[in-house]
Amino acid sequence: MTSKPTMAKVIELTCSSPKGFDDAIRSGLERAKQTVDEIQGAWIKEQKVIFQNGQVSDYRVDMKVTFLVNEK
Repeated sequence: MTSKPTMAKVIELTCSSPKGFDDAIRSGLERAKQTVDEIQGAWIKEQKVIFQNGQVSDYRVDMKVTFLVNEK
């Protein structure tokens, strides 16, 4: 029995949260899985904070999300 080759695709997302980087990552992946199946992992490319009125108001992450491409 031979196995079929696996193909993955990568999408880039920017996610934000007022709570922190972990929440931005988790909420971004939760949102992505509503439209993308077979998510395998994510690479956090960049982190950034938005500073307003003398304090951090938002935490943002740019991430690359990898998912498997299913055959039809």
